[in-house]
Amino acid sequence: MARGFTLIEVLVALVIVAVGMAALMGALGSSADTVNYMRDKTFAEWVALNQLANLRLQLQPGQVPATGNTNGDLDYAGRSWHWRQEVVATQVQGMERIDVKVRPAEVKAGDDAGWFVTVSGIVGDAVAAPGSATLSWGTGVTQPGNNNGLGTGNGTGTLQPGNNSTGTQPPATQGPQPSLTAPKPTSP
Repeated sequence: MARGFTLIEVLVALVIVAVGMAALMGALGSSADTVNYMRDKTFAEWVALNQLANLRLQLQPGQVPATGNTNGDLDYAGRSWHWRQEVVATQVQGMERIDVKVRPAEVKAGDDAGWFVTVSGIVGDAVAAPGSATLSWGTGVTQPGNNNGLGTGNGTGTLQPGNNSTGTQPPATQGPQPSLTAPKPTSP
């Protein structure tokens, strides 16, 4: 005689399937929450980077922003964001650090909590563009010259400290001087 499943065996099988499906749904929900959090964190970082770039673009050459805190709200990527900008002086005269913190606007927290990201940048008049000027530290004044960021070039492939903006060559030294140009390849 053929024997089928009893009611208790079917109920046990259904309980096992239900527990497995609940665990699977929990894992999928957790994964979806993580994806949403990472998306929001990425958008918050973009908001902070945009705020930092906007501040830098608003400054005139040689100007530094006033130290202190600034808050604001903006809409980005279909969501409202709250940002806080902190400008603090550094130990280098003429340079300031800017920290921009961002969180979703609906997150209500204190000034030191709930931020999704913090982006930091440096702004000031103590930074010269490469090859454009010789920097005079602490005064914020730049002097014209031939500066590649390491010292003043003297045209011989060596670097000499100081300002050589007149274009004059230093006295010749004994021995061959290194060349900044690559040798031309010879054809076989």
